[in-house]
Amino acid sequence: MRVAGIDCGTNSIRLLVADVPGDHAPLRDVVRDMQVVRLGQGVDRTGEFSAEALKRTFAQVERYAQQCRDHGVQSIRFAATSAARDARNRDEFLAGVRSRMGVPAQILTGDEEARTSFTGAASVLGTGTPSPLIAVDLGGGSTEIVLGEVGGDVISDYSMNVGCVRMHERHLTSDPAAPEQVAAARADVNAALDEAERHVDLGRAAGLVGLAGTVTTLTAKALDLAKYDAAAIHGSVLAPQDVIKTCEWFITSRRAERDALGFMHPGRSDVMASGALVWEEVVKRVARRMRENGKELTGVITSEHDILDGMALWAARVPQRPDWV
Repeated sequence: MRVAGIDCGTNSIRLLVADVPGDHAPLRDVVRDMQVVRLGQGVDRTGEFSAEALKRTFAQVERYAQQCRDHGVQSIRFAATSAARDARNRDEFLAGVRSRMGVPAQILTGDEEARTSFTGAASVLGTGTPSPLIAVDLGGGSTEIVLGEVGGDVISDYSMNVGCVRMHERHLTSDPAAPEQVAAARADVNAALDEAERHVDLGRAAGLVGLAGTVTTLTAKALDLAKYDAAAIHGSVLAPQDVIKTCEWFITSRRAERDALGFMHPGRSDVMASGALVWEEVVKRVARRMRENGKELTGVITSEHDILDGMALWAARVPQRPDWV
């Protein structure tokens, strides 16, 4: 069966077209694509999607719909996440997706987003991966933290309303970020982590895996890649101190320095400082809680597989045929 998962977040929209060989077999990628449309631009401030953001997003939805038709996709699942949860005019967005894609978009709750991200990440993790594992999906508007057994069930999860776009628009507005802006953003992130710890026992974890574009871009920098290489990034394990060092580089860098990196997507450069700050605070918090429980976080895993894979798996498990099939 050929399926498609689409993840429309605050910063980017992504498509995965994949073949499903059978029960419990990994997906076989046909197309994997990401475009920055910044659907959530200004939503944290205004509470609604702008006309310009909707226009950009709908244009890309139309292109993805054509790719699905061209590749003979039989089932599609379309996820809308943090920005769609926040926007008052979400019905306009939903109607636009429905008319262009031929299927309705599902606005996932924070809990659903967290669990779908974990399902996608866990589907490709090897048996030697530490378990239970904290998986962190760091998005544009929210960050999902999930504790779960590799190859098993989710134990607990929480969705924080902090992300690279939200923290950029709220705090890190200068280039480079001013010290007082960084301090305010750290306070915001740590307050959210305080609440997250009421739901997820970080110290119970045996390992940590990071998902999505901020984390994979940071990993490319830590690995000193000349250009983006998903195969080199996926499954890589970085020492926590190397993650923190790389995060600090992004937080203190100017946008021109980030733009010069060969692996940097041009639509992500402006929000990388804020994304790095979120990831740094998460890694430090998880490492501290594990240490308090007599364990050591020796390596931070990066995964190229996340909610997008989870949506494709959902499309296979519960088919949703587009109008044009």
